Amino acid sequence: MIIDSQLEFSNAQAVTVSAISTNVYDQRVTANLLRDIGTGDDLYIAITCSETALAAGAATVTFSVESDDNAGLTSATVNDRSNDIGKAALVAGMSPIFLKLPPGNYERFIGVRYTVSTGPLTAGKFTAQLVTDPQTFRPYAKANG
Repeated sequence: MIIDSQLEFSNAQAVTVSAISTNVYDQRVTANLLRDIGTGDDLYIAITCSETALAAGAATVTFSVESDDNAGLTSATVNDRSNDIGKAALVAGMSPIFLKLPPGNYERFIGVRYTVSTGPLTAGKFTAQLVTDPQTFRPYAKANG
């Protein structure tokens, strides 16, 4: 998978409490205009766990793609979100989580929000980028016989 640094939201971003991705994508349109980016080729946010999530309690993380008229995503519209994912499933090297950008209107800035519940996490890093082709290859052990 080739990653364009302009389409990378987080690169091993440490997340212990709820946070916005380090980077947001600026569509460079006037703040009050909406842009439909969900037509044509499918677009996905691919999220990988770069460091295993740890917490003293039973923490969960929810990942969401959001758009807003400001880079801080302070009054953002949620365009898609994952289910709550328990810390036990958030291990380094896990299969990526893909959030498909649904067709519709997006505000100027697009980012990823990491929502930590029953936290905080004591460790955990995530990488997120915009991709067109989800890489879902998973190797399996050779069958004996």
